[in-house]
Amino acid sequence: MDNRDIQEAAIALREQWELQLPETVSEEQILAQLAKRVVTLLERGAETFFQLMYRLDISEKKLNAVLNEQDVAQRIARLIYDRQMQKIQSRHANRKSSEPY
Repeated sequence: MDNRDIQEAAIALREQWELQLPETVSEEQILAQLAKRVVTLLERGAETFFQLMYRLDISEKKLNAVLNEQDVAQRIARLIYDRQMQKIQSRHANRKSSEPY
């Protein structure tokens, strides 16, 4: 995972999750902001939160596994971040495979 992927993830997550992130950001900063946002969403109501998880295509199995652990917000933030990185890597792979030889 390179810095460009992290910055691309930051842009997408900033928009989707209304995060307050600087222009250049680290993985740790993204995860910290995501965890804060997760806490806010969970406090407002589980229904909206679970709808977002469904839209992001976060595995229900993975989500249920972390809901019973400590540091729930940080673990969910990691799931969200990892899913975003998967999407970015998939887009890059698809772009490369569609390029002419």
